[in-house]
Amino acid sequence: MKKVWLSSLVAAALISITSHALAEETPAAVNIGFQKANIFALLKYRGTLDSEFKKQGITVRWVEFPAGPQMLEGLNVGSIDLAATGDAPPTFAQAAKADLVYLAHSPANPKTEAIVVPQNSAIKTVADLKGKRVALNKGSDVNYLLVSALEDAGSGYRDIIPVYLPPADARAAFQRGAVDAWVIWDPYYAEVESSTGARRVKDATGLVPHYTFYLASRKFADRYPQTALKVVDQLGDLSDWANQHPQDAAKILSASTGLAQPIWQRALARMPFGAERMTPAVFQEQQKLADKFTQIGLLPVKVDVSSATWSLDRK
Repeated sequence: MKKVWLSSLVAAALISITSHALAEETPAAVNIGFQKANIFALLKYRGTLDSEFKKQGITVRWVEFPAGPQMLEGLNVGSIDLAATGDAPPTFAQAAKADLVYLAHSPANPKTEAIVVPQNSAIKTVADLKGKRVALNKGSDVNYLLVSALEDAGSGYRDIIPVYLPPADARAAFQRGAVDAWVIWDPYYAEVESSTGARRVKDATGLVPHYTFYLASRKFADRYPQTALKVVDQLGDLSDWANQHPQDAAKILSASTGLAQPIWQRALARMPFGAERMTPAVFQEQQKLADKFTQIGLLPVKVDVSSATWSLDRK
């Protein structure tokens, strides 16, 4: 009888410990970084995440950033818990010792970034960029596209004159002819096509996949894994809605950014939304990007992208 009693006691204790572990603590608030033109802007303006978390007593605080690098700096110092950026910013954040994790990623969307030239430019191919002034945002996703496109064409980064400008300044330089080409992403890409008739020389198809990554501070993701997963689930649901209702999504993003709705409709036609869990193949693609940036001197150190694997993905 004593053995049975002890066994029952141990079993009860194990059940109690397991139940306690499963009853995850929830945060009082979730701080989410967003840009006016990314998927978190859609999530913010639709309000579905706020409504879902309100039921759990969780407040959602939305913090706007001008670009991915600044957003991930905010993630690093703890002013936000979650963010969404393109391919390049996470590798720079890792180089700066940011303790972040990759939660998920969008489908590849290589058609949403491209090398463009003025409509009447003599530049027809990537090889024609040799010796030309090319505007781009330094260390961005399109920086990787440019390097990859040049190598694919038998050229190198040293064969062009990079002019490092943020999108607004690059747009002005492109329009007045101060640069010969511009490497840019949507919605700026769609805007310059619509407004100036800019001609695509090469997009990222066949060169680089181009993802949006959904990121979290490791501290937040490890402490509140179910909350982090709920955000990913909401991004998945939102993606299904946006893919099926592009005109409605364009209307929201137009209001968010101030860009005309037809520009957003053009951009969304080549921009599939989604939220997919990370895989070894996607990490390998990110490692290729990081290694290339280290090779050309944009990253000061070698980055091990897989060190940002979330512990939940290792189970």
